[in-house]
Amino acid sequence: MIKFSIIIPVYNRPDEVEELLASLTKQTDKDFEVLVIEDGSSVPCDAVCKRYEKELDLHYYFKPNSGRSETRNYGIARATGDWFIIYDSDVIVPPQYIATVRAELAKQPEVDCYGGPDAADDSFSDVQKAINYSMTSIMTTGGIRGGTKNKKKFSPRSFNMGISRRCFETVGGYKNMIGEDIDLSIRIQQAGFETTLIPEAYVYHKRRVDLKKFFRQVNTFGKGRVLLGELHPGSLKPVHLLPAAFVIGHIGLVFAAIALLVISLVTEAFSPWWAMLCLAPIALFVIGVFCESLVKNKSLKIAFLSIATAYIQTFGYGTGFLGECINHKARKAKQEELYK
Repeated sequence: MIKFSIIIPVYNRPDEVEELLASLTKQTDKDFEVLVIEDGSSVPCDAVCKRYEKELDLHYYFKPNSGRSETRNYGIARATGDWFIIYDSDVIVPPQYIATVRAELAKQPEVDCYGGPDAADDSFSDVQKAINYSMTSIMTTGGIRGGTKNKKKFSPRSFNMGISRRCFETVGGYKNMIGEDIDLSIRIQQAGFETTLIPEAYVYHKRRVDLKKFFRQVNTFGKGRVLLGELHPGSLKPVHLLPAAFVIGHIGLVFAAIALLVISLVTEAFSPWWAMLCLAPIALFVIGVFCESLVKNKSLKIAFLSIATAYIQTFGYGTGFLGECINHKARKAKQEELYK
């Protein structure tokens, strides 16, 4: 039977670790170990881990700060399982998660790496639910995160990812770069290992609750996609260009509307309604986001917030992508500096 080792890198987030560990105590399948690796935190979670030592096979490590890629590698090097499950510290795991994964891997013995989607828990704040909407919606780039129908081409992400020991040791683990989880997934597939999506292996992902930090995070995702395209030629697909096209298109439509409005008022050559017509695609996007979020979340407040988070996500990613194409600054920065 598979032995799972759960790897949790953490940096200054003891409250999140508390929630994650509490959710792991409620697993229906308890045959797993947990490794919490503190990445040089100034606010450590050792006291939190101490409280769960009797309920979990829990191992706590403190190491100098080096970034999450090296922290994950550090934890995996000390794990004893033959499958590693990697979580971000800001997730909550449903009780059936381990049992679900074990059953699915038994059905698919050829698989060496899997990923699962994310969802919003009822306990999340309205802002968290709006951010979750924008990161999972078909109206944004979130539509490719856990929603693909071709499970065999799914690229697992490290907030919720499992990988066999033989696969991890073959491909060499995480690199210290932005987009490190996508890079790892590409190298896994290039090495001939099978990856898959397990839709039922979802986690509740709290993500960023500060909209400014959320913008910084998705902006970094956009920069990372440019770097990944250079590192792995052929990995950059047309869908990855959509946020940049979204940004350029929105700016173009707004300027066109302003120009037409000014011209119509000065020359009276045509009706000002032509200017309004330029804004119709933007209005359709806003209405679409509002309606989809309202149906999903059943809350007017979250639906309105979702308009803001959808724009933050698409503009954040799109401007990050365009900026990196122009100035190439991200490749010169350290991984963790870009996410702060």
